[in-house]
Amino acid sequence: MLSAPAEAFVAVPGGRVWMRRSGAGAGAPLVLLHGGPGSPHDYLEPLAVLGDEREVVFYDQLGCGRSYTPDDPSLWSVARFVEELGAVIGTLRRAPVHLLGHSWGAMLAADYALEHPHDVASLILDSPCLSMRRVRDDMERLKAELPEAVRRVIERCEHDGTTDSGAYGAAAMAFYRRHVCRLADWPEPLVRSQSAWGWPVYHTMWGPAEFTPTGTLAGYEREDRLVDLRAPVLYLCGRHDEITPESTRAYHERTPGSEFVVFEASAHVQHLEEPERYASVVRGFLARAEAAR
Repeated sequence: MLSAPAEAFVAVPGGRVWMRRSGAGAGAPLVLLHGGPGSPHDYLEPLAVLGDEREVVFYDQLGCGRSYTPDDPSLWSVARFVEELGAVIGTLRRAPVHLLGHSWGAMLAADYALEHPHDVASLILDSPCLSMRRVRDDMERLKAELPEAVRRVIERCEHDGTTDSGAYGAAAMAFYRRHVCRLADWPEPLVRSQSAWGWPVYHTMWGPAEFTPTGTLAGYEREDRLVDLRAPVLYLCGRHDEITPESTRAYHERTPGSEFVVFEASAHVQHLEEPERYASVVRGFLARAEAAR
């Protein structure tokens, strides 16, 4: 068992990724999959509190944070990221493991569980983007609720190809403060993640902004395969989440035996907006999943 954080680099297709193992306890390890794609692990660091019962594993996916950042767009594929996750799990020499995937990380967790069901003790799919058709519909509705002046800036910049402008960034922030994090002061780990973001990965796979998913993930659809998930599944989202409660409930209803929790005072980062309740919900689920085994 680990008593202090241990950092290492893991060889994966395309380079090396940074990982940190912390915590100790009898429970199966919990591997955390950050979102983005391209948002490093930093904003998930408060989940280290779960390390009093089990090992908690953080890692930065290739292309962001402390990991290698190759200039090769061919590396930014779901299949390669699934293989990368397998390499990280392989270093733990203990299976099965629990996977907690946030946002894009939930897509990655679901795909890994579908391909490697025997390696997964449970799945926590937090703000999961499991049907890009639903994501696009929800984003359009949420964007339509923005003030008209903000919508006009977004539309003009996207039409003119100036999504790298300050005006577009400011308009996007108006959306993010409604549907990503509603706290007046964003927590330091979230701000730190922004500073080490892997923008080439994000722009290739997702698009210019959260509400404009035009990248290579645009055709991602797993809703019809959720019935095939064999591990216990917990779905999480915020009441004001850009990944809406309505869509998350639809995934839950497609997944036999799954659980579903909405955080009423949160948007997209519930573990930062309602940390005590979030930790309690996750602890309870992990205990039930392990008891069932």
